[in-house]
Amino acid sequence: MQTNEKNLTRGSISKNIWYLALPLMATNAIQTGFNLVDIAFVGRLGPESVAAVSLVGAIMMLPFSMILGLAIASGAMISRFYGSKDYHHVGHVIIQSILSSVFGGILVTIAGIALGRYLFAVFGIEDKVAQLAIIYVRILFIGTVPIALQFLIAAIFQALGDASKALYINVFGIMINIILDPLLIFGLWIFPRLEVAGAALATTIGRTLAMFLAFYLLYAKTHHLPIVWNRLRFHKQTIMTIVKIGVPSSLQMSFRSVSSMVMMGIISRYGTATLAAYGIGIRLDMLTMMPGFGLAAATATLVGQNLGAKEPKRAEQSSWYSAIYFIVIMSTTGVIFYAFPKIIFSLFNDSETVIQNGVLYLRIIVLSYPFIAVSIILTRALAGAGETIITMLITLFSLFGIAVPLAFLIPAFTNSGALGVWVAIAVSNMVHSIIITLLFFQGKWKKKKIDIGSLQRTELINDL
Repeated sequence: MQTNEKNLTRGSISKNIWYLALPLMATNAIQTGFNLVDIAFVGRLGPESVAAVSLVGAIMMLPFSMILGLAIASGAMISRFYGSKDYHHVGHVIIQSILSSVFGGILVTIAGIALGRYLFAVFGIEDKVAQLAIIYVRILFIGTVPIALQFLIAAIFQALGDASKALYINVFGIMINIILDPLLIFGLWIFPRLEVAGAALATTIGRTLAMFLAFYLLYAKTHHLPIVWNRLRFHKQTIMTIVKIGVPSSLQMSFRSVSSMVMMGIISRYGTATLAAYGIGIRLDMLTMMPGFGLAAATATLVGQNLGAKEPKRAEQSSWYSAIYFIVIMSTTGVIFYAFPKIIFSLFNDSETVIQNGVLYLRIIVLSYPFIAVSIILTRALAGAGETIITMLITLFSLFGIAVPLAFLIPAFTNSGALGVWVAIAVSNMVHSIIITLLFFQGKWKKKKIDIGSLQRTELINDL
C-alpha cells in the first residue's frame, strides 16, 4: 500500500522534529490565548463567576487527565504500527481507540453529573460560587465525549505524522468558542443571556463542532488505510493495551494536579502574598514549558514510528535532539527570569510583598529549568515507546517522596519559610530528571513490545 505522508523514519531528524513540533506549539499558544480571552469575558460578570470558572478548571484537570492518557496510549500504538507499515493494525487501533474514548467519555459524564455538587463541598466555598460552579461543570461534563474524541483524533493525526491537522481542528473549535462566548454570556443579538452557563455552552458547542471536523478530516486522511468504519466492535486485548499504556499516563497528570493542590495548602501557611507569588510563578513556569509540550509530542511520534520501523538509534537520537532544543529554550528563559525577576513579576502584581516572594521563587526554580526540559522530553519519549508504568512511579516518587516531604522538612529545620518550599520543588525537579535520564540510558524501552494479541481474519481486511 502506498501512502503520501512524509516519511519520519528517514531524512533529517531535526527537520522531522520541527515539522511536527511547530504546529503543536502553535496549537498550545492559541489555546493559551483563548483561555485568557475566555476568562476576560467571564470576568465582566463579577468575581464569583471568575472564582467558579477557575475552580472548575482545576477540578476538570482530573477527568481530562484520563482523556489525555487514552489519547497518548493510542498515539503510541498507532505510531508504532504506522512506522512498521502495518496499516491493518493502524486501522484496527484507530477504531478501538475511538470506542475506548467514547466509553471513557460516557463514564466521566455520568460520574461528573452525579458527583458534581459534592466535588465543591470539599473546598468550603461560598454558596453563590458553588451554585455557579455546579452549573458550569455539568454542562462541561455533558460535552466530555466530543472533547475526548477531539483530543483523540488530534493524537491520531500526530501519530500519523500530520500535526497540522490537529492545529486546524483546535483553531476551528477555539474560533467557534470565541464567537459564541459574548453572544451566549451577555445575550447579544438573538441569543439569551446565560452568563456562566453561556461560557460552558460555548465551549461545549465549539468542541462538538471541532469533533465533527476532526472526523471529516480523519476520514479524508485515512481513506487509503484499511479502516472498517461500520465494524465498531470492542477487541478486548487491544482495549486492555490502550488502558495499560494510558492509565499510567493519566495518573502521572493526576499526581501533578493533586500535588499542586497539596503545595498550595503548604504555601498558604506563609500568607496570601506568598500564595499569590506561587500562583504567578507556576503560570510563568507553564508558559516557559509550553514549547516543550510541542517538542515532547513530536518526540513521542518519532520514537513510536522509528521503533516500528526497526530504527531504535533514530528514536534515541530524536529524543536527544528534542531535549537539547528544549534545554536551550528553558535555559535562555531561565537566564532572563533570573536577571529580571522583579520586572517580570511586577507585570502581574504591584504588591511589593508578592514581588519579593516572586523574586525568590524565580531565582530558585529557574536553576531546575534545564532538568525540567529533559524530564518533559524523555518522559514523552518513553511514553511514545509505550513505557508509562515506570515513569508514573518515578513521577509519584519525585512529587510525594521528595517535593511534598521536603516542603515540610526544609522550612522546619532551617527556618527558611517559603524559600525552603521553593528549594524542595527545585530539588524534586532535579531528582525526577536524573532518574528519568538513567532509565532512558538503560535502553530497555527500545525493546518494548506493544501487544494487542492475535486478530481474527474477520477483524482485518485486505488492502483497499
